[in-house]
Amino acid sequence: MLTGLFDHEVLVGLVQAGGAAFLCLCVVLVCRRFGVRVEKETSVSLLRGLIQMSLVGVVLGLILKGTLLIGTLILLGMVVAAAVTASHRFKDLPYAFEISLYSIGAGGGTAVAFMLLTRCLSTDVTVLVPVGSMIIANSMNACAQAMERFRADILNHAGQIEAALCLGAEPSVSVSPYVQTAVYASLLPRLDMLRSLGLVWIPGVMAGMLVSGASPLYAGIYQFVIVAMILVASAISGMAITALMKKRAFTSAAQLTLRNGQTTTAKHPSSHWHVLGR
Repeated sequence: MLTGLFDHEVLVGLVQAGGAAFLCLCVVLVCRRFGVRVEKETSVSLLRGLIQMSLVGVVLGLILKGTLLIGTLILLGMVVAAAVTASHRFKDLPYAFEISLYSIGAGGGTAVAFMLLTRCLSTDVTVLVPVGSMIIANSMNACAQAMERFRADILNHAGQIEAALCLGAEPSVSVSPYVQTAVYASLLPRLDMLRSLGLVWIPGVMAGMLVSGASPLYAGIYQFVIVAMILVASAISGMAITALMKKRAFTSAAQLTLRNGQTTTAKHPSSHWHVLGR
């Protein structure tokens, strides 16, 4: 069995992966000149990425003829993993995982369901899972970017927000500019992706279709559909997580809970939490 797994092609791939990881580490070491020290995080991420992708390859090889149910369960597992990843940088927000899960599920689920209903996406696991994973990954990134931008803006403008509240402004009105910037921040990379499609980069799906002998025109159109669905999923996820964060940024008495440099205990109609400011 081990001989079958570690054939010549796999061994060559491991050597190539080692070379790629070495170059990544060299670049990270150079980053220290700019005061950026991410050697440990990069090393762990590289190791995790290699192990995870190797396991994915093995699993996909075992379920090549899996059913729609199996594909759906895999995508649901990816949504949970994406929510964990998106929320792990926000440990001071105890509701980060919950709202990430809802938002990524809403964005990714909407896009994948639309593609299945319009038959843009096959129920074949080898097609459903890779395409679905791309959509979920972009939803995850959109959530993380929206959360980071919204929290940073709230912390940086807490005084202005509280002044507006004291003057009688509704909580939603006092943070509306920061809601807009957070949603836009989550959309900007996907808008640039769509704008540069075919000019700056040719995505992997299109390249794979061309290699497999598909019509170049159809491959280009299909890749556009995927990137459009990535934009849809990212927009839904970015809007959803910003709306959920906005709701939890205030108590039922319209008091701001996100504060800079201190611990705030707030009461919410349905729960209690502690929010640690930066």
